[in-house]
Parts: sequence; C-alpha cells; structure tokens
Amino acid sequence: MKNIHLKNIKTERLDVAFSNDLKISRNQVQKAIKQGALFVNGESAVAKQPVSSIDTITYDESFFAPKQKSNTPALPLDTLFENDDVIAINKPAGVLVHNTDTNTEPTLVDALIEHFPAITQVGDDPLRPGIVHRLDKAASGVMIIAKTQEAFDHFKKQFRERKTKKYYSVLVHGTMSKLAETIDFPIARSKTHGRMAAKPESQGGRVAKTHYNVLEQFPHHALLDVEIITGRTHQIRAHMFALGHPVCGDTLYRIRGTKPMEIGRIFLHARELTVELPDGETKTFTAPLPNELKFILADIPKT
Repeated sequence: MKNIHLKNIKTERLDVAFSNDLKISRNQVQKAIKQGALFVNGESAVAKQPVSSIDTITYDESFFAPKQKSNTPALPLDTLFENDDVIAINKPAGVLVHNTDTNTEPTLVDALIEHFPAITQVGDDPLRPGIVHRLDKAASGVMIIAKTQEAFDHFKKQFRERKTKKYYSVLVHGTMSKLAETIDFPIARSKTHGRMAAKPESQGGRVAKTHYNVLEQFPHHALLDVEIITGRTHQIRAHMFALGHPVCGDTLYRIRGTKPMEIGRIFLHARELTVELPDGETKTFTAPLPNELKFILADIPKT
C-alpha cells in the first residue's frame, strides 16, 4: 500500500482528484473504491467524498499498475485538414479513441501524442488529450481534435450547445416503415446488458434525438443517411435497436432471431462533420465510405 497527498490544494471529489493526480480513468478509481483498494485518512473511501491536499490517500499500487502495451507502432493519421488549432482525421474502424483500463493496443490518442507531443497539455482529462468528441471503436469516419486549449474549449462549447452538424452512413436490418423519421427516445446505460437502452427520463434516460432518411431499401436491409442532433454514447446504435432495426455488424445491439452480418465491424460511418473553427470560419469535413463497406453494399441482394 502507498500513501500520498494530492497535489491539487483545492477541495474536489475523490474520484476526480485521484484520477487527475495519477492520470488514470475515473472509472478505474471507482472500481478500486468498490473493491476496497483505496482509503482516505485510514477509512474506506467513497467516490464522491471531498478531499484536498491535507488528506492522506492510501491505495494498492498493484491495482493501478498500467497494462503492458503491445510493441505495435503508433497508428498513422489519415489527415483531412490541419492548422495550428485543430486536426481533422478519418478514423479507421477497429481503433479505440483513447485508453481504457484493459486496453493494450495502440489508440488514436497514442498516435496524436506521437505526432503532437504538446497535445498532452490540452483538454480536461489526461487520458483524452485534445478529444472533444468520440467514435465507437468499431465505427469509422470524421473526427476533429483540438491542438490547443483554446480550440478545445471552443469545440467543447459547440458540441455541448449542439451547434455542430453530424451525418452518418448506416446500414440496418429490416424494411423501414417510414422513409424518414426523427427518433427521440431518451436513453441511459442498462444495468444488466452493458449497453445503452431506451428509458424514460423518470428512470434516468437522457434526451437523445436522431433523424434518418432512407437512401436505399433492400429486401432485408436499408441504407440510411443519419443525423444526430444530440451526441449520447452509442446513440445511433441504441436508437436503431429500439426501433427494431439494429445496425449491421453490431454484436452488442442485436435482436434475437435476426441473422447477424459478419463484417468484422459495424456499418456505421461518420461521413460528414460541420463545425465553426476557432478563427470563425465554418468548415465541413467529409470522409468517403471505406472500401470494405462499399463491398458490403455491392454484395447485398437487390431482389
């Protein structure tokens, strides 16, 4: 066991202060607390309890030992745009945006740090430097990353106020009953399935709004143009699942009895992102549909 005093002298809740001090995820701190690996002044810790530099934090070092990363080189960046403030990239499927407690593979953040070492000082979470929005590991497409703190604050405000425009190409199972629809089911994390689920606000559901247009209807699938108005975790996947039309290739949001499409990823591609840059210019970034998804569309039965 190791004893420390937090560097930050102001009072903060324990999970926030400890994660910032050790540069680990808040989720990892909360797990440690639940498993009795963290103490404050000799007493069992509580995640939300206030702490400051005068408190003695005792923790099991082995619990927070970093996972050994593979020796794979950092990923190359498919750059769509770059200036002194930002970089817009086309993220490939299969790449995690930032580290988790169990990940040992190179992440997008690893690549960003290798190309821009100063980005480690940007943002409000040391594990997610420069990251203002995310894409699921199995998804691909446009992401914008802040290279300065000023740009980070600028974009965080835009995303929070829903002033960005985000469009996705999505292939789903089934025949759509409507050619266009706005889905506004509130969603929250399920306590039993490890995924997001449609829940009323009275049960903790957070407002989530997704609009889709059918681009092409196949006998057993539909290609959609999707715009997300809000930006909740797994929003498109959870909304399409709740509608009865899960995203093709999705192994988490699956409807029993639906034949899975084994494509090694989900058919969800962030095609277009429109934002206002810190200099006031409004810019739209686009990423072409990856070849593996083009091949899927070409192989789908048309009759």
